[in-house]
Amino acid sequence: MSTTSDPAAPAMPHARPARAGARTLAVTSGKGGVGKTFVTANLAAALAARGQKVLVLDADLGLANLDVVLNLHPKLTLHDVFTEKATLEQAILPAPGGFSVLLAGSGMVEYSRLTPEVRDKLLHIVDLVKPRFDWVLLDTGAGISDVVLFAISLATDVLVVATPEPTSLTDAYATIKVLATQQDRRHVGLLVNQANRVGEGKLICSQLQQVLQRFVGPMPGQAFRLELYGEVKADQAVRQAVLKRQLMLEHYPGCDAAQAIKALASKLLG
Repeated sequence: MSTTSDPAAPAMPHARPARAGARTLAVTSGKGGVGKTFVTANLAAALAARGQKVLVLDADLGLANLDVVLNLHPKLTLHDVFTEKATLEQAILPAPGGFSVLLAGSGMVEYSRLTPEVRDKLLHIVDLVKPRFDWVLLDTGAGISDVVLFAISLATDVLVVATPEPTSLTDAYATIKVLATQQDRRHVGLLVNQANRVGEGKLICSQLQQVLQRFVGPMPGQAFRLELYGEVKADQAVRQAVLKRQLMLEHYPGCDAAQAIKALASKLLG
């Protein structure tokens, strides 16, 4: 279900610069069910395979499912760190694929709204982990709720995942528009997942860019740019990996979708 923005809501804070040694990337989407968490996990594995020290922080605080994608059964989560029942070191876990994860608990109603307490604690956690890794990937929730937008504001770069479905593209446009207007972002990356044919991602990116140019007012000397980071074609190996709760890059490394994720990692590093 799409999330409707509140026109009266205050503008979210601008992106904050990463500390030395860390690049922060928020992976988000306008609509759920587009493969955002799956992309995040496999991108982390691809970066780790290139020698990068990577942490995936599950920033979908109320409806977390990174543990499901990775088939992990954590005893400690971000909730335990927030409530000081565990240290950050205890909650950061090794994941398949050679990267680390900081998982969030699912069904935590208290994290569905951006209270001052949630804001401060999430900001503190992100600041603590930045110096320890080369990459911090924030796997946000879908939509444009205040919790999602705040999580995105903590990252220097944003990757929006969308599929060719009209509802997904409509919600992706709404998300990108909010990021441009409320967070003053002049550059956002786009990954088209489940593409039906080669080149579909380029066409979709071009169409979205044209619409955004009409409705997102440019700042002086700073035109908005939506950049295609890649396209992942519909691939049966993806479905198999999801059903088996396996990393596609580990179990189906030669499939087309895995090659696309590897190309995404190369683009980010390059």
